[in-house]
Amino acid sequence: MSKILVTGGAGFIGSNFVLYWVNKYPQDTVVVFDKLTYAGNLENLTTIEKKPNYLFIQGDITEPEMVDNVMKDVDVVVHFAAESHVDRSIKEPAAFVKTNVLGTQVLLDAAVKHNVKRFHHVSTDEVFGALALDTTDKFNELTKYDPRSPYSASKAGSDHLVRAYHETFELPVTITNCANNYGPYHFPEKLIPLAITNILEGKKVPVYGDGLYVRDWLYVEDHVRAIELVLQKGKIGETYCVGSMTQDVNNLEVVKKILTIMGKDESQIEFVKDRPGHDRRYAIDWSKIHNELGWEPLNDFDTWLSKTIDWYKENEKWWKDIKEGTYKDYYRQHYNI
Repeated sequence: MSKILVTGGAGFIGSNFVLYWVNKYPQDTVVVFDKLTYAGNLENLTTIEKKPNYLFIQGDITEPEMVDNVMKDVDVVVHFAAESHVDRSIKEPAAFVKTNVLGTQVLLDAAVKHNVKRFHHVSTDEVFGALALDTTDKFNELTKYDPRSPYSASKAGSDHLVRAYHETFELPVTITNCANNYGPYHFPEKLIPLAITNILEGKKVPVYGDGLYVRDWLYVEDHVRAIELVLQKGKIGETYCVGSMTQDVNNLEVVKKILTIMGKDESQIEFVKDRPGHDRRYAIDWSKIHNELGWEPLNDFDTWLSKTIDWYKENEKWWKDIKEGTYKDYYRQHYNI
């Protein structure tokens, strides 16, 4: 029986983790600590809000007194809370440094003070920089850091802090660097949910530049299962890269797959001006977590993509409420369409 503090537990990946853990491990108490910024949504957690092993506390990870109070008697921290959208980091880098670097440091201080048994830090493959399109190279746990955006630089800083607190204060930590996630409750500013919801609304799908950018796509439940295994069997002080693709699929191909599944043609694609410093290719070698912990994706990309489309069809109110809010102004300003 453990008390687990989940930062950012009302966000996309965090809420999927919380739903999974609360239902699978009723003996554990899960405390969600979330500021409820634009990407945090308590509607993600309505199915468990009356469960006796779930508690929500609204708070800011950059506030030491608040964090100190919530950290009392916590056994495990799973740290998702972060500003996470590259596009927004270009417009507001200071917010990313504050939340992702300072916020992580505040959490680490409290974890040391309260003798937390495990601090698991959820990070990104974007800290490794970019790969060339004409190679088969992949990121792994030994890849040197080379962040290219304010977002990835702030996440790189948080990764280094977590490792430093392990070395300096002997805090028991683990880190996962994951690929681009997709699935239920994904905020519709990212490629896959934006494409799906725009198609459902009869709108064009914006694609940056030539659309040939490559990402390693990871279904969110597969990611949650990876974190579960790292918490249960991972080695203290270790990092595990989590991806799922076995071959490259560029963004334009992803959009075309979505259009095909949804019975639409390519006339709904609209190429838009590229964003600054857009990394060409990400790809992850996930052999370490597979070989050491036995993790692998449950399904292939096309199967999970179809399931994701079905979820957005079945949950129109969830994403329409978001797209009709302040996000509408951001969308118009950002894509100029």
